Amino acid sequence: MKIAVSTNNGGLEDEVCPVFGRCMRYTLVECEGKEVKKTVVKENPGFSAGGGAGIQAAQFVVNEGVKAVISGNFGPNSAAVLKQAGVEMIQSLGNSGEAVRKYLNGESKPVDAPTVQDHYGMGRRGMGVGGGRGRGGGRGGWR
Repeated sequence: MKIAVSTNNGGLEDEVCPVFGRCMRYTLVECEGKEVKKTVVKENPGFSAGGGAGIQAAQFVVNEGVKAVISGNFGPNSAAVLKQAGVEMIQSLGNSGEAVRKYLNGESKPVDAPTVQDHYGMGRRGMGVGGGRGRGGGRGGWR
C-alpha cells in the first residue's frame, strides 16, 4: 500500500503540512502490512499553481497509486477528486512518521468531506478592495 503525506521539506522526520494542495512536497510511503518499506519525496505540482492547486495535487497523488493521504486539511476541490478516486483522507498534524504509524495501526480514522472552505491558506494575495475587478468595470475604451 502507498501513503502520501503532505510535507514541506519531505521525509518521515518532517512535520505534516497543514495544507494539502499547496504543500511543497509529498512524502510517498510504501508499506507492507504495518511496516514502512520505502519512502520517496516528490515535489507537489500544485504548490505554485495560480489556480486549481488542490485538483492538480489530488490528481498527482492519485496517479502515484496512493491509497491514503495524510494532511492537516483538505479543501473542497482536492477532497472531491480524492473521494471520487477512492483515496482515504486522514487529517493529522505533527510528525509525519508518527502520523503514518498511527494510520497503519488503525488509530486514525478517515474523513469523508472537506475540512476547510475554499482557498484555505491563500491569505488575501492578489485581491485588493476591488476584489480583482479593477477600475475599468469592463467597459473598454481608452482613458
